[in-house]
Amino acid sequence: MALGDLDGSDILGMLMRAQELAACWQAREMPQTLAGQRIALVVDDGGWRNTTAFDLGARSMGGLCVHAPLRLNATEAVEDLAAYLDNWFDAVVCRTPELEILYALSHWAQAPVVNARTRQNHPCETLGDLAFLWHRRGAIEGLKIAVVAPAANILGSWIEVAQVLPIDVVQVYPARWHAPGASPRFRVATDLGELQDYQITAALLDGLRPDLDFLPCPPVTRGDEVSADAMRHRACRVVQAKAFLLHAQNAALEWVFAAP
Repeated sequence: MALGDLDGSDILGMLMRAQELAACWQAREMPQTLAGQRIALVVDDGGWRNTTAFDLGARSMGGLCVHAPLRLNATEAVEDLAAYLDNWFDAVVCRTPELEILYALSHWAQAPVVNARTRQNHPCETLGDLAFLWHRRGAIEGLKIAVVAPAANILGSWIEVAQVLPIDVVQVYPARWHAPGASPRFRVATDLGELQDYQITAALLDGLRPDLDFLPCPPVTRGDEVSADAMRHRACRVVQAKAFLLHAQNAALEWVFAAP
């Protein structure tokens, strides 16, 4: 349910496998490692990128993915929903607002449950970005990730992964929106003078280190928190990074089913 729940070696294994699956995708030679697996895709709060990637990825590797239009924490008890899903599916990929509800589904279901996003964390988004950074740099050890965002799901997963991988995460935002509980690999900062009233611009990016990768998390509004010229800046690699969302999630599905 959270990257901090996993061993660092498991996450590293997924990131390495994502590199192989990226090559398979480009060659249109995806391994059929999910053949025969039946996966429920439960989308309880909108969004399209990572759920579409789960659907496409599962099918491309031989699995059967079905959209189940149910809502958690509504009229049916989670334990009942879990039992009904277990009748038909080998795994459940679920995107829902509350992490605690997802933990409840995982507790009651016999099938493994994959967290496709909550308000508290977004492990798939972080896995995808890490897989891209591995592709770009050949490793992730020693990375410093600056998250310009309030305490919410994107920051939540970066904090989680900093608990188990050798990367450093700093939240750069006004103090009233800081995440609680700083740790050895996570800290907060309020020095925002160079961030020009919290908008990322091309001029700001020009003043940062030349090997910077700028990965604004979709959806972003051009001209609001990110300027239009920043989206066109040489350091902006968000499109390439989001390509690796598919590969990282495919690697995660393989890991769930203990596939090679």
